[in-house]
Amino acid sequence: MTSHIVAQQRAVTHRTKGSTHGPITRLMSPGDLGERLKPFIFLDIFSMNASRGQSSFGMHPHSGIATVTFMTEGEVAYEDTTGATGVLLAGGLEWMRAGNGVWHDATLISKSFMQGFQLWVALPPSLENAPALSTYLAPSQVPQSGPARVLLGRYGDVQSLIEAPSDMNYLAVNLKDGEHWRYSPPSGHTVAWLAVNAGHLDAGGLISPGELAIFDETEQHIDFVAHGDCSFVMGSAVKHPHDLVTGHYSVHTSETALAQGESEIQRIGARLRQQGRLN
Repeated sequence: MTSHIVAQQRAVTHRTKGSTHGPITRLMSPGDLGERLKPFIFLDIFSMNASRGQSSFGMHPHSGIATVTFMTEGEVAYEDTTGATGVLLAGGLEWMRAGNGVWHDATLISKSFMQGFQLWVALPPSLENAPALSTYLAPSQVPQSGPARVLLGRYGDVQSLIEAPSDMNYLAVNLKDGEHWRYSPPSGHTVAWLAVNAGHLDAGGLISPGELAIFDETEQHIDFVAHGDCSFVMGSAVKHPHDLVTGHYSVHTSETALAQGESEIQRIGARLRQQGRLN
């Protein structure tokens, strides 16, 4: 008699629709699910419309983390205190390694609707107080393998142009109605989650738009089936082994590193006020 071993897919262990305040829905933060999903420690879905008076995030600081802003709709003008300025298009990506401290802003440049995700990634001690570094990718610079666009890491035969600070993948996936897709994570990627932007997704249970789903900490594959045309982001990673020490806009691995980053944020903020760029 021949026996067949069928690999079990990863199970969804937690689901949330987060909390919504105005144009922003917060799905995870360092004080809750970020501790479980680190190095992924914060995720917002944002929807802004200039015709309703929502046109800018406002200049704001970070340290100790990297922010990844992925636009699904709309166009925004960006600027940051590394000196970078430009226009980020739908399908484009902002990578902001805040390191020791940075301020940045994004503003709608038309009356169009803007939607996307902002993710925070925890940095290791070697980078959490390093100089700030920003990278902006046009849609054509974001590589694709099958239905997945590779924002960070490697999938299939393509790799992101951005050097991730640790072993992780961050993908933006589009599936047609009824399309099946299997994600097989790299070895050691025991952290896995997804957030649906549009449509409904079956991943061992139906996940709705605006919902975050967390998978159990194994290395098994995940199978997806789209119910209607569906788009979502997902992350997998080797778990971040360090503590999360938080400030108002910062996350570091120690109180000493946090104090250094917040001091640099204050220094840059004072300069921006002198220049009349902050209220």
